[in-house]
Formats: sequence, C-alpha cells, structure tokens
Amino acid sequence: MPQVKFEDLLNAGVHFGHLKRKWNPAMAPYIFMERNGIHIFDLHKTAAKIEEAANALKQIAKSGRKILFVATKKQAKDIIAEKVGAVKMPYVVERWPGGMLTNFPTIRKAVKKMTSIDKLMVDPSWNSLSKREKLQITRQRAKLEKTLGSIQDLTRLPAAMFVVDVMKENIAVKEAIRLNIPIFGIVDTNSDPTNIDFVIPANDDATKSIELIVDVMVKAIEEGIQERKAEQKNEAGTKAKKDEPKRKRARKEAPKAEKAASEKPVEEKAEVTAEAKPEAKSEGKAEEKAETKTEAKPEEKKEETK
Repeated sequence: MPQVKFEDLLNAGVHFGHLKRKWNPAMAPYIFMERNGIHIFDLHKTAAKIEEAANALKQIAKSGRKILFVATKKQAKDIIAEKVGAVKMPYVVERWPGGMLTNFPTIRKAVKKMTSIDKLMVDPSWNSLSKREKLQITRQRAKLEKTLGSIQDLTRLPAAMFVVDVMKENIAVKEAIRLNIPIFGIVDTNSDPTNIDFVIPANDDATKSIELIVDVMVKAIEEGIQERKAEQKNEAGTKAKKDEPKRKRARKEAPKAEKAASEKPVEEKAEVTAEAKPEAKSEGKAEEKAETKTEAKPEEKKEETK
C-alpha cells in the first residue's frame, strides 16, 4: 500500500479549505485552525482517511468489482481520464447523465447503440449510405462517445463511487445513496460529509491536491487487481496439483483398458465359432436322417408291389 507523507500533502496544498464564511459546521472535526479568514485542514486526520479509503478500494478491486470515478470539474478532468483509464475503471468527466445509476438499463441501451453504430461503420452497407446519413450517424456516435465512452465496460452497477467534489456532483451522490452504493469523496470545508461513507477531508480545487489523492487511490486499486490475479494463479496451481493423482491413475488404467478392449473381440470370435460348431453338427444329423428316410421309402414300395 502506498503511504502518504505529511510533507507531500503540505506541498500539494491539501490543507487549504474555503473561506470561513462558506464553511459547513459538519466539517468542524476535520478543521485544524483558521488563518487569514481561510480554514486549514488537520493533515494527520486527512492522511489517516486517505489510507482508510485506499484500503477499502483495494479490497473492492481485489474482489473483481468496478469503481466509478466522477469528476466533472475542470481541474480534475484530465487527471481522472489519464490515471483511472490506465487501471481500466469506469469514469465520468463530462456532464453527469441524469439517472445514470437509478435508470441504468436505459444508459446500457445507449451504450449498445454506440456499439451497433461501430458495427455498421465496418459493414459493407456503410458505403451505400448517403453523405448526409453518414454525417448524422458519425455525429451521434461522437456525442455518445463523449458522454458514455468511458463507461462502455460498465455492464452492471458499480460496487463503489469515488467523487472529487461532493458539492458539485450532488446528483451523482443522491443516486448512489438511493441505491446504497458506498461513496468515497474528497470533501472540502464548504461540503456536507454526513452522507459520504469514506470522507477524505482535503482541498478539492487545487490540481496538485486532486492528483496526489487520486494517484494513491489508483495505486491501491492496481495492487488489488494484481493480488486478485496472483490468487487466481495459485488457485489454478492447487487445482492442477489435486487433479494430478487422478491423471496418473487414468494414465495407468488406460493401457489396461486398451488391452481389455483388444482381448474382447478375440473372446467373442471364439464364442461365435463354438456356437457355430453345434449348429453345424445338428444340421449334419438332420441331413443324415432325411437321407435314411428317402432310402427307406423305395424299399417299402417294392415290398408292396410283390
């Protein structure tokens, strides 16, 4: 697990909150002090919360489930697209499509439409379409790609959701709460942490701050995926070891079975010949009786004429 250093958090500006007049009283436990009208976070608590969230995400990734990252604000878009895309997790960096979680089947239909357009573009019938039709289809494809391209591999509801700005992504948070999906969120001093399962009290406006926290989360997810692969390999190895005695028995029994199979036709031939001999004898006796009867009949006729 990658550990976060206090100095790194300080250099990234994670400790800066919002102005005192914009604060949310629910964030009081995470605030260390106020300086020049700005709240300062307690970085010891922030570091502990980052580790807690990273461990939880690692376990989810280890179980083979998906984590949805949501960050539509300008500062976080490129960071999420680059780092989360490398781990092959779904993410939303454009406008949040309303009902993406609560109305998930409809979103899946839109994704399937995108794949059907891809198939159409490869098909020979694509050339028979007019320029106008081609232009309309390509525009529709680009629009779908922009909003839903990053969640193309999300075939079912995610196991968790990571939100960069809880206040800005309030619709996504409400949908996740409604479906009982665990929420991991970077929460600033102006946000409400009550509905967030894993609160990370930090600056959600600075690019360096977002990059540092997201990097830790992505590394934890990567570790979970690697551990899952290692476990699967070990399971495959143990199964192979368990099956080895059976394979050896099968190999030993195979020559015996072949010998038995080769001996059976010989025995059957012997039985057939043995059955054929008595039949032949019975046929010979029947023929002898018939001959004796035919010989006896002319003699009887001769005696009658006398």
